[in-house]
Amino acid sequence: MPATKRRFLSDLWRLTKPYWRSEERFKSGLLLAVIIGMSLGIVYLNVLFNEWNNLFYNSLQEKNLDAFFSLFGRFTLLAVCFIIVAVYQIYLRQMLQIRWRRWLTERYAARWLEGRSYYRLRFENGITDNPDQRISEDIRGFVEQTLSLTLGFLEAVVSLVSFSFILWQLSGDIHVLNIPIPGSMLWAAILYAGVGSLLTHYIGRPLIRLNFFQQRFEADFRYNLVRVRENAEAIALYGGEAQEAKGLAERFSSVVSNWWGIMRRQKRLTWFSAGYSQAAVIFPFLVAAPRYFSGAIPLGGLMQTVSAFAHVQNSLSWFIDAYTRLAEWKATVDRLTGFGAALEDLEVRHDEGLTRRDAPAGGSLALTETRLALPDGRTLLDAASLTLPPGERLMLAGPAGCGKSTLFRSIGGLWPYCQGTLTMPANERVLFLPQRPYLPIATLAAAVAYPDAPERYGDARITAVLTDCGLGDFASRLNEERHWSQELSAGEQQRLAFARALLLAPRWLFLDEASSALDEASEKTLYQLLTSRLPETAILSIAHRPALTAFHSRIVRFVPTGDTTTAAFRLAEMPSEAAPEASISA
Repeated sequence: MPATKRRFLSDLWRLTKPYWRSEERFKSGLLLAVIIGMSLGIVYLNVLFNEWNNLFYNSLQEKNLDAFFSLFGRFTLLAVCFIIVAVYQIYLRQMLQIRWRRWLTERYAARWLEGRSYYRLRFENGITDNPDQRISEDIRGFVEQTLSLTLGFLEAVVSLVSFSFILWQLSGDIHVLNIPIPGSMLWAAILYAGVGSLLTHYIGRPLIRLNFFQQRFEADFRYNLVRVRENAEAIALYGGEAQEAKGLAERFSSVVSNWWGIMRRQKRLTWFSAGYSQAAVIFPFLVAAPRYFSGAIPLGGLMQTVSAFAHVQNSLSWFIDAYTRLAEWKATVDRLTGFGAALEDLEVRHDEGLTRRDAPAGGSLALTETRLALPDGRTLLDAASLTLPPGERLMLAGPAGCGKSTLFRSIGGLWPYCQGTLTMPANERVLFLPQRPYLPIATLAAAVAYPDAPERYGDARITAVLTDCGLGDFASRLNEERHWSQELSAGEQQRLAFARALLLAPRWLFLDEASSALDEASEKTLYQLLTSRLPETAILSIAHRPALTAFHSRIVRFVPTGDTTTAAFRLAEMPSEAAPEASISA
């Protein structure tokens, strides 16, 4: 077996094995057994229909009216059984499909969210594009295609075995060089289907790669449409419609270009498969006709032979009929295994970043010998150390791009390109307020209490902190569910973030330009609220406005090291009243 096929089967087994070894295996196994039993039942009914063909057409040839009408009763019974089995086979297969999809979706979503993998994937060089599509569309497609193709293949195999035996019995001998060869119709069916399968694979093989890229291009286009919707106000204010239209057109051109490739390849495949299917209608008559006209078999025998030939040929041609779906399935498996491999790699590398140690309760936060770098290896911050005792307020200052926000990401466990040790008390609440706070699509109360449930605090407390932060007009809308990041202005969103900090009352609070969209008076009011309401909370702020120094007891600046080859920074500390020139190395 070629290495690519072995790898595909290995990937397929890795995707399917966890579910069938999970807690779901007994119920789903029983469900699958019933579905397989129904598939075998359909094959058995087809065998009975094949026998009925012989009797029915013989009654026509013999002009036997009694036999003709009696066979209609038998046909009705078979048809009713077939309909019942076919309906419930589909119903139960869909039941198994949604159970498997639910389990896989929950598992992949949990792995994606665990260890902040959803954030760290952005550094994986684009090998896991559009993880949302992989969890939503690819899992759905994988489960649906796996069940459909597997059960279809099983039916084809059982049908092939059953009707090959019937066709062998119905076939006469063919003579090659005066040597009789039994089972002529069976060998004809095998030859016909074998040639068709080889040609189908040759013509349709590029569809696997084309379908893989089609899913990627479609997801990229859909993602950028969502980006336009979520940033509608900013785009409108910039008047960026033409630029956005150009970007969307470029991405959609990839969708169209790849789709044309699929169309051309499917057209070639359809030319062949349609011709192959039409020829299959007349081919068994041509092969069996000499025996009929010689009187070796009656009309019923001819029709039974043709029917059996059709079943054998269809079973052998399963690969031809399913080729397009197989190509889509292969692309889906490749995308899911690539996504899974990336998550596994991140799980193995979960300890990347700062080495984290627990301090005793009431202890300080301490960064020791911390080095920050960019993904390309360039150093941002070199060998820095920093201490923040409980209840103290420290301000980080420095030029844009020096690594202040990256230091926050490192403390939060998001940035993998760093070294050093972070020591802080365990099980104490930590809260980060970024420049653009995250507001879930939920009720206003849930947005303020995020990531906690609003019921933990009650409407009265949530109303109080909103009012204190200048959002009292929204107190009557606590139970309204909205897309609040689009409903509120940038300043209102930052006010809500301060209300969240007052409500959650963390022991360690990190503010990254958290008041940059507010005027200085509002900014001072909100900082005064934090210092008065949260006296035991340690605050580490990133800010540029000089007025905020009054709310911090220490200022640590990012200053260049003087090494022009790395453009790195170091930390320098000064009292809040001191001038920059008086700074000393931390």
